[in-house]
Amino acid sequence: MANGSLSSIPVGTELHGVIVRGYGLYYDVAIDGIEGEVLRCTLRGMLKRQRRRTDPAAVGDRVRATMTTPETPEGDPPEGVIEEILPRVRALSRLARGTQDVEQVIVANPDQLVAVFAIREPEPHPRLIDRFLLIAEARDLSAIICFNKADLADPGDVDALAEPYRPAGYPIVTTSARTGEGIDELKGMLAGKITAFAGPSGVGKSSLLNAIAPERAERTGEVSQATGKGRHTTTWTTLFRVAPDTWVADTPGIRALRLWGVQPDELDRLYPEFRPHLDACYYADCRHINEPGCAILAAVESGEIHPARYESYRSFVENDE
Repeated sequence: MANGSLSSIPVGTELHGVIVRGYGLYYDVAIDGIEGEVLRCTLRGMLKRQRRRTDPAAVGDRVRATMTTPETPEGDPPEGVIEEILPRVRALSRLARGTQDVEQVIVANPDQLVAVFAIREPEPHPRLIDRFLLIAEARDLSAIICFNKADLADPGDVDALAEPYRPAGYPIVTTSARTGEGIDELKGMLAGKITAFAGPSGVGKSSLLNAIAPERAERTGEVSQATGKGRHTTTWTTLFRVAPDTWVADTPGIRALRLWGVQPDELDRLYPEFRPHLDACYYADCRHINEPGCAILAAVESGEIHPARYESYRSFVENDE
């Protein structure tokens, strides 16, 4: 483990850390034991060849790196090379655009997902919420649903949005970055975990994270001035520490989410509210569409499964999602 600062580390030293940002050919690595600094790294060519159906490296990956260039007198940061990427425990991923079998990693090694949607402006899309939840379930990730922009809500809006997900048992938190509503509750859900924040563009995700970690807002403002990018526009995934054992990944706005790692024959088990009923169907291979003796359809009729969630499942099955 390193101690002190990167400027005190000799060239050739082996270091361990986590990728906190990737852009082009470069990856910023937060080195274990060093606060507030990153080692800008490239990737050994052999690592790129080893991973052909997934990203060779992703934000959240644990790595072993070597210092190759010290900090210059002109203030250029030290640089290194990533020698090894440790096996991923899990990943929040989607199917890469234009492919049928290539994984695009959104965040590597998260403990949980916070799916952020605005109550209004833009209107939430239930099918996209379900896609996030399905991917989380397929990767054994805990999931939290966050409805942001509570200051724009009319009476009954939140209950209507949350109602389909209550039988599934997902934690639901209502927040407003503008008023501070729900910020402390959400912050408590993050403690001691690596959390991926994901959702569509315009839902206030970056503003929400700035409210959780005000020191991040200052850093984001500095980057915005340097790059000319809007301070609330996330263009790449960034992992940052909000407490000693608490990390949050801010991801770019996602307009479309193609399911990765979700097998058609396991889709029903990725709906938590379905699970208590799955072994009660008359047919062992029941698809829960129109088969007689289907326990899922009976649970929809009795109100144990919300009709909106069932229609979500049915749309995925019938479209071979």
